[in-house]
Amino acid sequence: MKVFALSILALLSDPVLAGCPKPEFTDPARVRVNGSTAMIVTHASSTYDARVSTKRGVDEAVLFAKQKRIPVIYLQDDSPGEFYFMNDCQPDYRVLSRDGEVRFDIQSSHVYIAGGHLELCLSHTLHDLLSTWARQPKRNLTVTYLMDAIYSNGKNFEESDHYYKDYLDFMNVVNYGRPGGEHWPKLTLLETLGIIVKEEPGYEYLKRILPHFGRTLPPDYRVEMQINNSVPKILRPANGRSSPTLRFHFVDSALGLTESEAFKMSMGD
Repeated sequence: MKVFALSILALLSDPVLAGCPKPEFTDPARVRVNGSTAMIVTHASSTYDARVSTKRGVDEAVLFAKQKRIPVIYLQDDSPGEFYFMNDCQPDYRVLSRDGEVRFDIQSSHVYIAGGHLELCLSHTLHDLLSTWARQPKRNLTVTYLMDAIYSNGKNFEESDHYYKDYLDFMNVVNYGRPGGEHWPKLTLLETLGIIVKEEPGYEYLKRILPHFGRTLPPDYRVEMQINNSVPKILRPANGRSSPTLRFHFVDSALGLTESEAFKMSMGD
């Protein structure tokens, strides 16, 4: 029943592609991301997310960023522009990025991540982000994954996982009658946790998809992972009292961030 309910919710969506005009790309050398926070949207395209599973999440993410005056950078490749599905056609920057690479400097210590796909282009984006941070002065850093705005091919599911059959059942439903390959068989990162259900196995799965911070950041960084408002889990302890912290923060949706802040304001916090 769990997989059936998830599948029905996934199929009920009826997305409409945005159809932005032909994009004008910014030379990476002219990109200036100097504020404390930024958002990167990597390859939000139905070329790779053919069932447009992340469209609503991406649109909510960009709206959240615009409301908070957070600069938004779209990374786009040379696939057909009409397949990019963001409603907002006016990011702060739109940069040509064929494999998700980040060819500009990011000074922000907190970066929101959306798009995909998780195992390929978005992985490249995250690796380049950590490499950029590694060259900068040490300070606390946060990567926030907006899970309903990130698509995945599910390659990190393993046959030994107790929820593996649920994953196969879900994918068989939402991709029924569709071809295989790297276009149709996608699910959002939020749907992934919906399949796993329990928190501890969810943490273990998310550890598999993290960028290789051990190869990139200096060893004196404390590394944490957090799902929504749960207590952060330590992935690598601090190397001293004043060690900076890198946190990988997974949140269900940017919409939840907006609602959470509205609730805090209503309670006078």
